Formats: sequence, C-alpha cells, structure tokens
Amino acid sequence: MHCIYVYIQMAEKEEGAEKMIQLENVCKKLGTFELKDVSFTLPAGYICGIAGRNGAGKTTLTKLLMRLYEPTEGRILLNGVDIKQFDRESYFNIFAPVFQNIEIFAFPVWQNISMKSDNETDRDKVMETLKRSDLDEKINRYENKIDTKLLRIIDPDGVDLSGGERQRLAMARALYSDRDVLVLDEPTAALDALAEDKMYQEFNEMVKGKTAIFISHRLSSTRFCDKIVMFEDGKIIEEGTHDELMKNGGKYSDMFQIQAQYYKSEKEGVTC
Repeated sequence: MHCIYVYIQMAEKEEGAEKMIQLENVCKKLGTFELKDVSFTLPAGYICGIAGRNGAGKTTLTKLLMRLYEPTEGRILLNGVDIKQFDRESYFNIFAPVFQNIEIFAFPVWQNISMKSDNETDRDKVMETLKRSDLDEKINRYENKIDTKLLRIIDPDGVDLSGGERQRLAMARALYSDRDVLVLDEPTAALDALAEDKMYQEFNEMVKGKTAIFISHRLSSTRFCDKIVMFEDGKIIEEGTHDELMKNGGKYSDMFQIQAQYYKSEKEGVTC
C-alpha cells in the first residue's frame, strides 16, 4: 500500500525566524474531495508536515499553505494576519519549494543554484549552500568546480548529475534563495535506503532557522519526529509523537509497521 507521510520535527531556532502559519477551520472543496475543518499551527523555525495516504489531502493542504488554492471556508494566517491581505507575489516569495521533479538547466553549477546573473551571484554563498546540502565534495572534484557546466545539451563536456545529486542541488538552490519557509516534496525519493538515512541525519542542519514543510512517502525517519499529524479523507485522524502513535496502535502504527518491513528489506538489498 502506497502511503504519504509528512511529519513535524522541532528545528533549532535562530534570529529572524518569524513566519508562523496558522490554519483555522480550513475547508476546501475540489470536485468530490473535501478538506474538512483543518486547524493547526506551523510555528516559526519548525520542520512541519502532514501524513496520509494518497488522496488524503496532502497536496491540497500544501497548495492552500502556498496560496495556490484559496480556502472554501476558514482562513490561513501569517503571523496573525489573513494571507488574503498580503500581495500574492510577496506571499509567494516567502516559500522555497523543492519538488520531486528537479529542473536542471544547461548553466554552470553556480547559476543553477543562484538562478541569477554572474554580477548578482554571491559565489561564497553558493559554496556554503553546496556544503550544507552535502554536494560540495562532488562539485570540487571537477576541474572547473562551481563553473562546471551541467547537462550536455549545449556543452558536450557538460556534467550530468544522478537523481540524488539533483535533489541535493535543488536543496542548495532553495537554501541559497534564503526564503523563510521551505517546502520539500519527497526530497529523498531518488536516494537508496542508506543515502536516505544520511540525508535525514543532515536535514536539521540544512534547514536550521527555517520553517519547513516536509513531505515523504517513506517512513524511515518518522520515529525521530517531535510530532506527526495524520490525515485521512481530508481530516486529521491522529496526532502526536511517533512513540505516542505507536502506543495507540491505530492506523499510523499499522502502516508504519507494514512499511518498516519493506524498508528493512531495501536496506538489506532485497528487492520487494
């Protein structure tokens, strides 16, 4: 059974982490689907997520938070102010999304991260974000380092990155943008079990001082989370820490144990 789990984990706060998002009795109707009476808070400086099967409301909720959808009922607040009162472009600019399908361009590494011209790019900051996303050693092995061209569409000597390296580059891009809220949609999808575990261990350091919404269908790290919120049919059905939800013996516990068997087999190199 394919399930989507998103979780909330407390991250270390830093000065300047200000963006607290609150949902108050939010509903959204989309055809026959309805997100129903959802209320919770995403504190500034927290890694935040939602859990549920495909179709539980995860994508709908994410789009509501990013203001790609408007609620049918209820409201979403940013630091106590209804987000409808903000200029749409300004609100968009607090988010740095990292989606599963990563766009890589036929630019040098530095420009794939800054997405700006040379005179607008802080090369030291590019190196810092590469280090935080654990891609610096890989890039520094190339003769031209961050000036290395990616892809071979234009330059036959261009470099192609693996799926996992693309996701790390996308993380560096999001960190470089220095937005207040990171939205990470399955950032470990292209990694094997061991690489995924390493990524999770690094995750807190990568997003330190940021508010982050983290979405993943793999449950290898939910046991480390401070809070898990589980959705079903557009409603919150369980909420708590991993230990609390496992002790409750509800749907989260059942699904975690089922997926844990597959994850264990993957780590052992067994194809399921």
